[in-house]
Amino acid sequence: MKKPLICLTLTCKTIQEDLKIIEKYRPYIDCVELRADHLEEDECLHIRQFPRLANIPCILTIRRRIDGGLYVGGESARTMLFARAMAFADQNEKNNFTYVDFEDDFHIPSLQDACMAFGTRIIRSMHDMNNPVYDIVEKCNAMRKTGYEIPKIAFQPHTLDDVTHMFEVAKKFNDYDHILCAMGPLGTPSRILSAITHSYLTYTSPIETMANTNAIGHLDPITLNEVYNFRDINEDTKIYGITGWPLAHTSSPELHNKGYKKHGMNCVYVPIRTPKLAEAIRFCDSVGVQGMSVTVPHKETVLPELDRIDEEVADIRASNTIVKEDGVWAGYNTDASGFTKALQEFLGVEKLHHRRVAIIGAGGAARAIAYAIKKLGGKACVFNRTLTNAKIIADKYGFKAAPLTPDSVFDLEIYSDIIIQTTSVGNGYYGPSNDTNDPLYFYNFKGTENVYDIIYSPEITPMMSRAIASGCHVSNGYSMLKHQGYKQFKLFTGVDYGDDTN
Repeated sequence: MKKPLICLTLTCKTIQEDLKIIEKYRPYIDCVELRADHLEEDECLHIRQFPRLANIPCILTIRRRIDGGLYVGGESARTMLFARAMAFADQNEKNNFTYVDFEDDFHIPSLQDACMAFGTRIIRSMHDMNNPVYDIVEKCNAMRKTGYEIPKIAFQPHTLDDVTHMFEVAKKFNDYDHILCAMGPLGTPSRILSAITHSYLTYTSPIETMANTNAIGHLDPITLNEVYNFRDINEDTKIYGITGWPLAHTSSPELHNKGYKKHGMNCVYVPIRTPKLAEAIRFCDSVGVQGMSVTVPHKETVLPELDRIDEEVADIRASNTIVKEDGVWAGYNTDASGFTKALQEFLGVEKLHHRRVAIIGAGGAARAIAYAIKKLGGKACVFNRTLTNAKIIADKYGFKAAPLTPDSVFDLEIYSDIIIQTTSVGNGYYGPSNDTNDPLYFYNFKGTENVYDIIYSPEITPMMSRAIASGCHVSNGYSMLKHQGYKQFKLFTGVDYGDDTN
C-alpha cells in the first residue's frame, strides 16, 4: 500500500516568503502546493521558476473564490496563467510542476495535452464549501477521464455522520489514486487517517499562515508528524481517540501518541469532534476505533450508549473513558483517580480531613471530583449557576450546594481551603478576568486559598491569574490530565504508560 504524501499548502503573498516556509518544513513534507491565487499580481509572472527554486515536487493551484480560493479574474486570464506556468518544459522534470490542480469543470484540451507531454499529473478537483458529498465514488469516476488523473473531493460536512460515510465509502475504494478531504473541525480524522481512506495525500498548512486556511481545517506538518506519527499509520493501525465539542484545546493526543511511540505500538489517537455523542459512537463502530476519551459535554450522555460500566461510573454517573471489549462498549471513569493523585501531589497530603472544599460546576468532571473529595474525607459545597444540578451532586455525597452568584460569597469564604474549578469557563481564554472567562469573577482571593483549575490551556486562566496575584497556591489541570490519561492508556492497551520523562 502506498503511504499518503504530506503536502504543504503555501499561501504567502510572495514567492520568496513561500520558499522560506519550505525550508523550515522540508523535513516534514513530501511536496508543496503553490496557491498562486494568494500571490501578489506581479509575483504570478514568476511562478514558472517556482519548482526549480523549491527543489521539491510542486502542485500548481489557482483556486477560484467559488471553490474557496482568492482568484477573481476571468477564466481566460486564469487559463493564460496556467499556460505561462507550464510553458517551456525543462528536460529535468524536477524543474517542472509535478502536479497541476484543475477543477472538475475546467477542461482546456491544450493544457491537458501539455500535462500529458510534460509528465505533469492532473489533480481533478471538486470542492463543496457548504455541503457534504455522498456519491464520492461516482463523482471520482466521472472526473477521471484518463488513467493519469487524480480525482480529489473536498467537502464541508454538516455532521460527523457525513465524515463517517466518507470512511465507509473509502474502505473498498483503492482502485486508483484519489484524494478525499472532509473540511473543518469535524473533518480532522480525514486529515490524520489518510492511510485508512487510501488518500494519495493529505494537505497541511504552516503555522505562519494557518489563518488563511482556518475554515478548511488543516493541521501543520510538524504536529502531523510529531504528535500523530502520521508516517507510521497504516491499515493495521489501531485507532483510539477523544470526543467532545467543541474540543478546541486538548493535549490528550500528544500524551497518548507519545506513549504508543515509546512502547513501539502501531496505534494512533485522534480528535473525534461532534456535538452529538451518538455520532461519535457510529464513527467508532464504522472505522474500528477501539476506545475513546470522553470530555465535555458527553461524560453523562455517553451512559446510555454503554453495554457495561464499572463501579465508579455507576456511582459517579459519568464516564470519561470507553473501551471496546468483546465487541461491546464498556465505560470507565479515570477522572476521579487522576484528580485524586493530582490533588495529593498539589497539597502534599494523603487525606482532606478538616479541609473545606469549594467545587465550582456540576458537570461530569464535578461529579468525579465530588466522588474523590468524599473518598479523601473532605467536606464540600458545590457551586453552580443552576442550583438544582449542584444539589444532585451535593445530596449524593452529603455536601452542601449553593448558587454560583455574588450572593454566595459568604459560602465561598467558608469553603475556601481548597477551591476546585471544574467548568470549561476560561478554556482557551487569555487576558484580563471578566464575567465571561472567570467563573469566580466576583470573589476576592485572600491569598490563603489552594486553587486548582482543571483547565490546562492556557496554562494560567484569568481566574488563576487573579489567585496568583493574591498569593494563593495554584495549579492548572495538566497533572490531572496526565494521571487520568495514564490510566486510560492502560485501559486501552493493557500496558503501563511508564515514566513520561523518557
